[in-house]
Amino acid sequence: MLPSVDILIVNWNSGTLLLECIRSINNAVQNTFILNRVVVIDNASNDGSLDNLENINLPLTIIRNAQNFGFAKACNQGTQASEADYLLFLNPDTLLFKNSLNEPVAFMQEIGNEFIGIIGIQLIDENNNVSRTCSRFPNAFSSVYMSLGLDKLFPKIFPGHFMTEWDHQESKVVDQVMGAFFFIRRNLFERLNGFDERFFVYFEDLDFSLRAKKLSYKIYYLSSAQVFHKGGGTSEKVKADRLFYILRSKLLYAKKHFHKISFLIIAATTFFIEPVVRIIGSMLKNSFNDAAEIVKAYKKLITNFNE
Repeated sequence: MLPSVDILIVNWNSGTLLLECIRSINNAVQNTFILNRVVVIDNASNDGSLDNLENINLPLTIIRNAQNFGFAKACNQGTQASEADYLLFLNPDTLLFKNSLNEPVAFMQEIGNEFIGIIGIQLIDENNNVSRTCSRFPNAFSSVYMSLGLDKLFPKIFPGHFMTEWDHQESKVVDQVMGAFFFIRRNLFERLNGFDERFFVYFEDLDFSLRAKKLSYKIYYLSSAQVFHKGGGTSEKVKADRLFYILRSKLLYAKKHFHKISFLIIAATTFFIEPVVRIIGSMLKNSFNDAAEIVKAYKKLITNFNE
């Protein structure tokens, strides 16, 4: 019996990107697996991005939320009726190629790969370059020095979150693959009770990967398959909100996974030092608009961070 796949796309004002993404799925449909469902979970979009989806020849389901529930909760919502062997969480700013699905499915099916729980593939940018998107699990020390910007000033001494020193041309086990193409065994997803919904957006895939690793599952980067990823997506339109959610999720992750003292140090650095570092960096680039967005983000963090 052929393995089956559900594709889940969380949409929030993605414009025409969503339609292009869904149309590209037909490029990747092969006779080596069964495409059970394509589920679009829409978080109260108001840009018409759900228009013109009805005539696509795919097993499409659209869930329309009356409000924006965030990425993690929407993903969990879309998986509730799943009976597939594998789940693919796909960003709407991606386009699938011919090998985007059959390669990870075949790799997961190989004997001996039972404890490969999550797969990511090569993300190709608009210039046809391979994006260096695999990353390391942060620890308390790295969380602090990245808040200070030391990874930007002295990258050889203080490695950044992303593995930019590696060209991503070979397949290997990594800590985390980017959530734009997040291919998971459904039984693992259910065993971990899905994504932690306290992460509205950002860090939910990192948290999931760490919890999977603690169950002895491996996260694998498969370089033999590719997907186009535009990057930025709708978050480029709301820079202050994006930074707020990044910072909030970082603090939630630290509180969940680090010692209490480490969390307090990270929180102090995030609230009192990191904004100064960020504003100085934007001023040196003569980007006064970015500085204003940073101030907005931190005002929102101070008034809305909920431990």
